[in-house]
Amino acid sequence: MTQDNRTVELQDAHVVAYLQEHPDFFERQAALLNNVRLSSGHTGRTISLQERQMEVMREKHRTLESRLAELIHIARDNDAIVEKMHQWTRELLRAGDDAARPDIVVRSLETTFNVPQVALRLWGCKPAFAGLAVAAAVPVETVTLVNSMQAPYCGMNSDFQPATWLPGKGTQARSIALLPLRQGAGAQAFGLLVLGSPDPERFKASMQTAYLARIAETASAALARLVE
Repeated sequence: MTQDNRTVELQDAHVVAYLQEHPDFFERQAALLNNVRLSSGHTGRTISLQERQMEVMREKHRTLESRLAELIHIARDNDAIVEKMHQWTRELLRAGDDAARPDIVVRSLETTFNVPQVALRLWGCKPAFAGLAVAAAVPVETVTLVNSMQAPYCGMNSDFQPATWLPGKGTQARSIALLPLRQGAGAQAFGLLVLGSPDPERFKASMQTAYLARIAETASAALARLVE
């Protein structure tokens, strides 16, 4: 840094310090504002301080408008999801036949949430439900994996064994979500919901899983009576 540059910086610092100590300076010297010239952030031409302030205010206004539009969009999406959750829960509550509940869970997830592929497995079923398709044998390593999950998994279908439960043995599922079913926090899982999609972005790893966790809790409450 040259001596001239250091001198300019010191002079600038003195000016800044003075203005901070005397915030009414430009009120007392209002005529100076007409002589202050700045470069426009948009056109590059020289403009007055007042014009530059107006540019800054307009830019802040545009930023706030964009943020507000984003928040409105998020709120509408959330409202739509809440309404779907309500419809789905209501359909599960209407189910009178316990043996039909697994099919209702799967079918209603497909239709209400537009999930292309859904699969469900339960282990430790009561004898009365042992013959259901969802009670088919599950590998021990899969049960161990599900028991270790504290939250739903979302991401690419990396040849997970549960993905083979999906239609076509999961060959069309590019992304999946795994939702453990359990009775209460910390309890051992008694089942697993698998959601699949040919869209690799449908269940991407970075997505929020709060609503998927609610789906898992609701499904768990509806299906708990089928297991020991």
